[in-house]
Amino acid sequence: MNILALEPFLGGSHKSFVEGLRKYSRHNIIPLTMSDKFWRWRLHGGAVTLAERSSEIKEEIDLLLVSSMTNFPAFIALTNPRFAHVPSVMYMHENQLTIPLPEGKERDNTFCYINYLSMLAVDRLVFSSQFHYDSLMLELPRFLKTLPDHQNLPSIDKIAEKSEVLHPGLHLTPHVEFDKFRGKNARPVILWNQRWEHDRNPGMFFRIMDRLDDSGCMFDLILAGDQTQERPKELEKIWKRYGDRILHYGYIDNFEKYSKLLHKSDIVISTSTYEFFCTAIMEAVYSGCHPMLPAGLTYTELIPAHLREPLLHAPVFYNDEDDLFKKLRKLVLGESKALPVQTLRNINAHLDWQKRITRFDELFDSIKKLIR
Repeated sequence: MNILALEPFLGGSHKSFVEGLRKYSRHNIIPLTMSDKFWRWRLHGGAVTLAERSSEIKEEIDLLLVSSMTNFPAFIALTNPRFAHVPSVMYMHENQLTIPLPEGKERDNTFCYINYLSMLAVDRLVFSSQFHYDSLMLELPRFLKTLPDHQNLPSIDKIAEKSEVLHPGLHLTPHVEFDKFRGKNARPVILWNQRWEHDRNPGMFFRIMDRLDDSGCMFDLILAGDQTQERPKELEKIWKRYGDRILHYGYIDNFEKYSKLLHKSDIVISTSTYEFFCTAIMEAVYSGCHPMLPAGLTYTELIPAHLREPLLHAPVFYNDEDDLFKKLRKLVLGESKALPVQTLRNINAHLDWQKRITRFDELFDSIKKLIR
């Protein structure tokens, strides 16, 4: 089957998703992509460029795999009639209705409506997590009720009927090659490998680090967050306070170097207030980092219940900032033990692309058979 993958924002988890499908799927994945710049313009007008470039695709397309950053109705209209009757599935990496905004910034409903129309237009919808789906279904009626008339509330049921949840595949197995770099550190190494953005709540992370430091805990830091447009004000102060305890600073685009950093770390922390999924955290866990995670979000789907508060090892979940400080301090001081590396690896081994691809290929087959 020839599957045309529409991705106007080929970066981060979107890029990893397309690469995983291309490498492991038994189907022929044909990427039609644009660079990961100017996300607002990509969502608004990227369909024009994708439509123009689609004329270069000579294969007969059996299925359209659409990124949630795509203005799908515009793409179909601009390529009519070629893809008008080709089955379509949209993978919801994210949505613009529920993504948190920086303080004081208003939501642009234009992008919300593009998402809404695209969800209506495709044949099937696949969400990256149950949390993602549930939060969107909660917000969608609120959003539609803000419209002046013809709010089309019954359309929510149509969206729900064609939706399912399927966690993305992850490139995990390649990390095994660097297991030899995991050793006994002189003092615990705490990792931050997420974006420096408001929804990841880096301010809370640095407050916790300062509280640990003030309480006499000895630790080192690896700060490998992706530098986006936002830059937390706390970053200006960390060098003065932590100096040579920062073993690495900066985003790494090289897999080998990145994996080595994961294996040199002991603890990974998430202070997120919202996540559609949590690729960076899952990569660190697979590489042997004991996670400290907020109770809720996508983590309740991914962390087995018996590991959240294990009897013989440090807990994985925390309830609030004070709870994180107390649990993390015990772990750093050695008063509680990190989960064994193999236990951590077993948490998400099923998400490796070599195993996950079966679910995606079955999904593609089912859509092709159902919609003819």
